[in-house]
Amino acid sequence: MKIETLRELLVDELQDLHSAELQINKALPRLVKTSHDPTLRQSFEQHIEDTRNHATRLEQVLKRMNQSPRSKVCEGMKGLLKDEEDRVSGGGDAEVLDAGIISSAQRITHYKIAAYGSVRTYAELLGEQDAARILNEILQEEKASDQKLNQVARKVNVEAKAA
Repeated sequence: MKIETLRELLVDELQDLHSAELQINKALPRLVKTSHDPTLRQSFEQHIEDTRNHATRLEQVLKRMNQSPRSKVCEGMKGLLKDEEDRVSGGGDAEVLDAGIISSAQRITHYKIAAYGSVRTYAELLGEQDAARILNEILQEEKASDQKLNQVARKVNVEAKAA
């Protein structure tokens, strides 16, 4: 698809993010199951609902813009999730695996933080104030998720070092 306007870029990025959120939502139950640390597991369980809500809000934004939410696949997220799955599928020490899961989860979160920051700015520039507000809310939730992962990592990484 040839992208010639900022609006077309916004729509393309929103569709990409929608795909990313759906992919993450499918992967999160696996992360819950493979995480050993109870706090990490609880964080992923909470994020299932958050991710579902993010996808729903993206659908609302796209529908208000008269666009379909399902016209592309986020290849970047596909790759990040594949890396995470490959890391965990090999097995290993529980604490070390949890540290690796956190690292993968933070890569995913940082990917989304960058994307949501960009689309929020595009929406602001295009006068899509309602979309910008929603996208900023999701961005702040992603930043909070990253902070939670940082807190869990402080404990898990020390345990991984001792393993």
